[in-house]
Amino acid sequence: MAFPQPGGPAFRHAQSFADAQSQFDILEWHPYFMSCMRYFLDHAQYHGPVQALAGFINIRLPFQKPNPVLSSQTVRPPPELEASCVRGAAGKAPVGGYGLQSYASVNLIPYIRRLVATGYDFPGVLHGFFGDDWEAGIGPLHENERRNYLFAAKSSNWLKVKAAYDMNEEESIPFLKPLRDATEREIVLAERSWSEWLAMQDWMLGPRAPDVQQANGNGNGNNANGGRMQGIKREGD
Repeated sequence: MAFPQPGGPAFRHAQSFADAQSQFDILEWHPYFMSCMRYFLDHAQYHGPVQALAGFINIRLPFQKPNPVLSSQTVRPPPELEASCVRGAAGKAPVGGYGLQSYASVNLIPYIRRLVATGYDFPGVLHGFFGDDWEAGIGPLHENERRNYLFAAKSSNWLKVKAAYDMNEEESIPFLKPLRDATEREIVLAERSWSEWLAMQDWMLGPRAPDVQQANGNGNGNNANGGRMQGIKREGD
């Protein structure tokens, strides 16, 4: 299977965390995300206020885990493995030593989720965790996780939502708070995405999608609720 050409259409398209008219470029976003990763690993996790908040919301920082990640410093393979890679299978050294270096990384999503669900996803806190590039780096992920939190609350009860946000027995979430400072734009985009999800539950996709049926004149007059088709099941049906 051919991999999408870098910079091509597959890398630039509207995302669920973006307005319908905006384009999200993964290649432009990724360096900012990596900047957030490096800041979190090299600086934030050793900062007193970050450690205090992480303790309060009961989530381990990378250096506190059983297999700690202490920094984003380059990790090199053992000398014997490195020598083997340099020689190569055919006795030829790979150009530029490609593949000899890797960078330590952690999953940032659990930290974003925990901040959102406990109401601590303030801009200042996100800056403290992820550095100056947080808006361009983890900002889209933060927006998406806020929407996921809305969906979780809509789709189930408090106990199940809490269970979904518990990480393990030692890092269970201590409390849940309603989404902080929700905006009208955020609610409208969430409603639109939720309607699309409900449509998918009824297989109203592709040529059967409500907007396509309406455009083709097959809506049968069922254009209430922003063009939704009647028959889409609601939560609890």
